[in-house]
Amino acid sequence: MSPRVVIAEDLYLLRDGLVHLLQAHGFEVVAAVESGPELLKALTDERPDVAVVDVRLPPTFTDEGLQAALAARRAVPGLPVLVLSQHVEQLYARELLADGSGAIGYLLKDRVFNAEQFVDAVRRVAAGGTAMDPEVIAKLLASTARHEPLGALTPREREVLELMAGGRSNAAISQRLFLSESAVGKHTASIFGKLGLAPSDDDNRRVLAVLTYLNAARSQP
Repeated sequence: MSPRVVIAEDLYLLRDGLVHLLQAHGFEVVAAVESGPELLKALTDERPDVAVVDVRLPPTFTDEGLQAALAARRAVPGLPVLVLSQHVEQLYARELLADGSGAIGYLLKDRVFNAEQFVDAVRRVAAGGTAMDPEVIAKLLASTARHEPLGALTPREREVLELMAGGRSNAAISQRLFLSESAVGKHTASIFGKLGLAPSDDDNRRVLAVLTYLNAARSQP
């Protein structure tokens, strides 16, 4: 059975392109809308396997897409949402990303380099996983750097945390930072200790743990 998708994008050419791309890869597009109110109705009526959502939609062109996605996930807990945007809207992004239920992604349009990368992200989110652009995570982490215990991390631990939260394994982090895997393992253990998070080898749970921490940090004075 084909995964059912709702698409929200205000630009016609991009919206039409997404429809044809996903249909070509075996998805069933049950709705393709251009505004926040249309998105909320489509999500609550159709209850798709995954939604691909732009942040800035009519009528306000501010954060209509994220607000509609949040409202839909309150009505349909765990509804899979992949945000595809040019912007990182930090306030609503934390609320959407850190509710702890998974099935969430956040990609930046100018960092999606091929169809396979995008389709893989849609499939992962539809399956209950996460698909996070490391740049999104880096901006969320930077905005909470003043909060303890995040502020207690060393510069190297912050680098490891950003990559870890972006979904990378210890092996991938070691290659990116030119460190041994054992060194990355030690940094990871230290990060989990300072953040009060239980270590896990599951990348999806690692991302969710960090996002949950970010959400908690937002509520601190």
